[in-house]
Amino acid sequence: MGSLSLVIWSFFALLCPILNSSNEVVASSRGGPFRLAETEVAIGAAQAGICASAVTIHGYRCQEFNVRTDDGYILSAQRIPEGLAGGGGSSRPPVLLQHGVLVDGMTWLLNSPQQSLAMILADRGFDVWIANIRGTRYSRRHVTLDPSKPEFWNWTWDDLVMHDLPALLDFVFQQTGQKIHYVGHSMGTLMALATFSERKQIDKVKSAALLSPIAFLSHMTTALGVVAAKAFVGEITTLFGLSEFNPKGDAVASLLKALCAQPGVDCYDLLTALTGKNCCLNASTVELFLKNEPQSTSTKNLVHLAQTVRDGKLTKYDYGNAYFNVAHYGESKPPSYNLANIPNDLPIFLSYGGQDALSDVKDVETLLDSLKFHDVEKLHVQYIKDYAHADFIMGVTAKDVVYNQIVEFFRSNQLN
Repeated sequence: MGSLSLVIWSFFALLCPILNSSNEVVASSRGGPFRLAETEVAIGAAQAGICASAVTIHGYRCQEFNVRTDDGYILSAQRIPEGLAGGGGSSRPPVLLQHGVLVDGMTWLLNSPQQSLAMILADRGFDVWIANIRGTRYSRRHVTLDPSKPEFWNWTWDDLVMHDLPALLDFVFQQTGQKIHYVGHSMGTLMALATFSERKQIDKVKSAALLSPIAFLSHMTTALGVVAAKAFVGEITTLFGLSEFNPKGDAVASLLKALCAQPGVDCYDLLTALTGKNCCLNASTVELFLKNEPQSTSTKNLVHLAQTVRDGKLTKYDYGNAYFNVAHYGESKPPSYNLANIPNDLPIFLSYGGQDALSDVKDVETLLDSLKFHDVEKLHVQYIKDYAHADFIMGVTAKDVVYNQIVEFFRSNQLN
């Protein structure tokens, strides 16, 4: 079972802060009975959402929304409509921030306001929206399904591409009336690339910034990733019988114990073992990282990610045999996401690190090769020799090294 534990823990790349559940505004990108007016989130202990936990405490306005997907999931989203100096209004360009796997929107709010991308963008004149995908602690709701039942967890990142991200983009567009700048980290980049390749809501996107891009995963350099790439992913669900992969559950605690027993795995430096040697993390942020467990996702989603590692291709979920694939796709093998379908004139800012053990340089080069016909003036590539995976969202130097460049990239494409 040790090798299978590595399959799963290879994706534990980011932090999940401890928060309680909240229910605020219910709204829908598609209208209907779930659409209500927005409300401001009051500061106080009674409010335990992301706004109150990490935004309003610093003096920023923050609004909580729920967005219904077309398959019935209710996603939490936060809006920081203005910076500390105020000046909110319809003229502020909207930006949607999309987190990676096993974390939520708090990933953009871990450092001080002066170092966190969400606040930096708000202070620089943007209307900031923070997404939370299905299964994370504020997005554990559905119009009919119960998160305690397996049916709620019958999804992979295919569904995030088909339903979650399109619903979020549509909702922000409907609220603001403007095309959206997008920022994704890790799986948030995978979601964007696949969504754009399917041309879903692409007409509502003005530009995209992709940090530690994940599209191909064949060259991960962590010991965890190497074993994951060789593992037989179909055994995961067989062994555990789990639909929800809950990092705080007993089954995962057993997996972690097995992981720590593996030769060469240092559980006292799990962050480095997973992400590569991050150069620029604040000690208090790392301490917070180590104290908190990741959030739930579907086990099926982890299987799909592991298939991407194993197969070296960007395809839809493989059901394991030709019969089931034909039933779902009309063909014996899962269809690929063709990144060449991404509009060549979509402005893309892509930033990756030389020390990143998850978004490996060779895999990023494969991604760039897939974009070789992209308009040269529309594709901006930044390589940061010393950065690893977590530096892009927790690094104390990220403002100067990455975020200022993102701001200028967005501004330069605002009038296009």
